[in-house]
Amino acid sequence: MDARKEGLLRKPRFSAQPRVGLGLLPFFLACAVYLLVQNADQPPWVNVLLKILPVLYLAGFLGTAHPGGGYRSLLQGALLCSAVGDACLVWPEALLYGMAAFGLAHLLYLRAFGLTPLKPGLLLPLLLVSVLYFRLLHPHIPPQVVWPLLAYSVVLVAMLWRGLARGGSAHWGALLFVLSDSVLAWNTFTYRVPHGHLLVMTTYYSAQMLITLSAFQNPRLKSH
Repeated sequence: MDARKEGLLRKPRFSAQPRVGLGLLPFFLACAVYLLVQNADQPPWVNVLLKILPVLYLAGFLGTAHPGGGYRSLLQGALLCSAVGDACLVWPEALLYGMAAFGLAHLLYLRAFGLTPLKPGLLLPLLLVSVLYFRLLHPHIPPQVVWPLLAYSVVLVAMLWRGLARGGSAHWGALLFVLSDSVLAWNTFTYRVPHGHLLVMTTYYSAQMLITLSAFQNPRLKSH
């Protein structure tokens, strides 16, 4: 094998994009500020602003991905819906609005990830695990939330299925998103998890970052 072909095989996993790592520094800074500064005693609008800033930055950061196209636009739409959901969840009484916003975000991610490759074998174990987890939660869920949460769970599992099938950083982002939501649901409806808020937000921000990075990834170099 000549040196040129060997070099092509060893090309980086992400397409040649200018300063992708450096461009994420403001995102990490915004995450750190929120985790260190947010406080229940502050005015809610301050916590909302701090909470959504990392996600809004990722939506803007996607504008540097080349080529752009529909995939990038769908991810940006999902991030904006996520920011709306984040804002709603600051107020417990707006839980259903937050679920609706995140449900729309997952539908956009689902559309972005596509149906190729299909990998139907992934779906059955995901459904089994999600049904078992929902049954654990069910006795603790307020009656008016059961059906909306069930609908949201179906959309979330579908997003996870397509993220796993797509591979690359979307694979890990989808997994972390489900982990974050699972801890959040347990924290909200059953018992408080030690350092639960920190775990929810770190996995959530990591998930959004990894899905965002999938727009910069060379699709021929996805890992499964």
